[in-house]
Amino acid sequence: MTERFDCHYCKESLFGKKYILKEDSPYCVKCYESLYSNTCEECKKPIGADCKDLSYKDRHWHETCFHCFQCKNSLVDKPFAAKEEHLLCTDCYSNEYSSKCNECKKTIMPGTRKMEYKGNSWHETCFICYRCQQPIGTKSFIPKDHQNFCVPCYEKQFAMQCVQCKKAITTGGVTYREQPWHKECFVCTGCKKQLSGQRFTSRDEFAYCLSCFCNLYAKKCAGCTNPISGLGGTKYISFEERQWHNDCFNCKKCSLSLVGRGFLTERDDILCPECGKDI
Repeated sequence: MTERFDCHYCKESLFGKKYILKEDSPYCVKCYESLYSNTCEECKKPIGADCKDLSYKDRHWHETCFHCFQCKNSLVDKPFAAKEEHLLCTDCYSNEYSSKCNECKKTIMPGTRKMEYKGNSWHETCFICYRCQQPIGTKSFIPKDHQNFCVPCYEKQFAMQCVQCKKAITTGGVTYREQPWHKECFVCTGCKKQLSGQRFTSRDEFAYCLSCFCNLYAKKCAGCTNPISGLGGTKYISFEERQWHNDCFNCKKCSLSLVGRGFLTERDDILCPECGKDI
């Protein structure tokens, strides 16, 4: 007895007929097409088992239906682009949608790498430094006067150089005596702490923080022996090569302030007239 060989779906005999195997099960052509054939995006008809099925992003076409939406030329084995559900040949896409290179003014073809900045586009090979003419690519750049510069070229041509380290100042910086400095380079001559944002003074054209300046150059108060900075409107009394803070210029015996008053001296001491009358 001959073994039966039937369609897996409709059970009709497949002897002497075309059939298609799917997952090891045989189907007659009619059942296979109704169950598994994809629908063509263009003509909306099934793509039969005897037709070539062309697919793109889960969409399917007959080979004869796979053409450019505008010029209708076949896209089989040709590059194409998609726009709003439609497939276009590269020529049609370029004419309609591709941007023009800001440098050479030619079309930037689909699939070509391009560089974009502030609404303008360039071919990768056209996006170059104005000074050295080398491609910028993904490196940092600085625009100036409608031209783009790689960072090294911009620094060489435009950036100020720090008086201290001689390197370019690209951001921030301070100006002292009409000369540019990096913030981290503008430091106290004595303790080397940064002076940017701090009160400081200078001597012989060298900058000092107030603490170093007072320790190095300020006169010492004859009363408390601390430095008299004389900065910021600090008032002090000077007498015979000695100086006192205003608050320290007091009678040695009764501590009466002698600022604006008469006084007497006894060796290194100062006395009010009352305490000094018995001298």
